[in-house]
Amino acid sequence: MPLVPMKQILDEAAKKGYGVPHFNVNNMEQAQAIMRSADAVSSPVIMAASRGALKYTDLVFIKHLMLACIEKYPKLPVSMHLDHGNNLDSVKTAISLGFTSVMLDGSLKEDGKTPTTFEENVSVTRSAVEYAHKFGVTVEGELGTLGGIEDGVGSGQVHVTDPGQVKEFLERTGVDALAVAIGTSHGAYKFKIKPDPDKNLLAMDIIRKIHALAPNLHMVMHGSSSVPQELLQIINKYGGKIPPTYGVPLWAIKEGIAAGVRKVNVDTDLRLASTGAIRKVLFENPEKFDPRDYLGPARDAMAAVVKERFEAFGSAGHAFDYAPTTLEEMKKFY
Repeated sequence: MPLVPMKQILDEAAKKGYGVPHFNVNNMEQAQAIMRSADAVSSPVIMAASRGALKYTDLVFIKHLMLACIEKYPKLPVSMHLDHGNNLDSVKTAISLGFTSVMLDGSLKEDGKTPTTFEENVSVTRSAVEYAHKFGVTVEGELGTLGGIEDGVGSGQVHVTDPGQVKEFLERTGVDALAVAIGTSHGAYKFKIKPDPDKNLLAMDIIRKIHALAPNLHMVMHGSSSVPQELLQIINKYGGKIPPTYGVPLWAIKEGIAAGVRKVNVDTDLRLASTGAIRKVLFENPEKFDPRDYLGPARDAMAAVVKERFEAFGSAGHAFDYAPTTLEEMKKFY
């Protein structure tokens, strides 16, 4: 089965009111962890590569990791997504490699740090849409900016999405999905205190307002790793020094999904799971030197997190609800 456009995965999620996690991939172990868990719970898959991942892993290796996933699990609907493309060239490169979805992050300039104006965002995002849709490829945009920095992306500033700009942005760009800023952030260091509904650390009302104004929009929550405390404890127990930090709780993500969020980006949680497993093996077995001895447990730890997210966001059990759409068929739609 070919890779499917991400739009189909999100459209189907919207029909039944669930969310689909997006997992970043940098190497074989991450890819295997994601696909094994998806197969175990029958979930559609959104696997993403950031610009940092493309640089680290190499374009050709990423392409063949993606093809290996499809060959190994031919029945699962999988979308390969470019995360935080910063210009039209990055979008063109991803599409040439066979990606079925791209994000053009027009909220930041090409340096990945400097916020743009609304008009600049509209212009660069529209250019990506016009190019990608010719190939049947899904496009995600971003309105507002998140805090934190990860993979070199992030302004360090938070500009919450203005619901009043959403409708105009959608009409002028034609994006298929929109990342919204509600107080989440990239990286592990999101909140110094544990979020709860009364502390207003997350502007969940923004999601509800946007959904009321654009009920058919597929919203995306970036920076939505939950930073499980047990993973931090494992890392620190075996020599790590991560200070107290909290992520986006599952209750908040579920609240977002109920109000129209269809894609939830998770990256840090896999990094934490992997690091904890590796530290534990090497601490308890200092004589070990075979990478398989610690990368195998790291893969298992990531797979456990992936499975939990498929189940928590509601995508588990929905992989075979629909016949897959090809990019050729999506060209006709656009």
